[in-house]
Amino acid sequence: MTYVTNILVGIVVLLHLYFLWLEMFVWTTKAKKVFRNFPKELFEPTKTMAANQGLYNGFLAAGLLWTYFIEDPTWRLNVSLFFLGCVLLAGIFGGFTVSKKIFFVQGLPALVTMVLLHISQG
Repeated sequence: MTYVTNILVGIVVLLHLYFLWLEMFVWTTKAKKVFRNFPKELFEPTKTMAANQGLYNGFLAAGLLWTYFIEDPTWRLNVSLFFLGCVLLAGIFGGFTVSKKIFFVQGLPALVTMVLLHISQG
């Protein structure tokens, strides 16, 4: 992977660690400022559900972090593409079902990174 793609993967990792933090640890406090369109009275009742979503975001971040430690370039590329593909699918699904903004915040960075990974291999 090139320096640019390494940085982009890192940005996706940081985004998902941020989502993990918001959804698992500060859902009923700071997340209210981020998810302004979500009804305030639903934050407390959905705390466990949000924590579950945060955990999944953590798995995505962990998978992408793992790629920095894989020495074989082909294996690193394949693992990166798998986890970025998961992020992209989640972003597309969220974009269709919740808000288009989710695609741009979550899916688009993954898509751009995937495209650049493919280009850098060519």
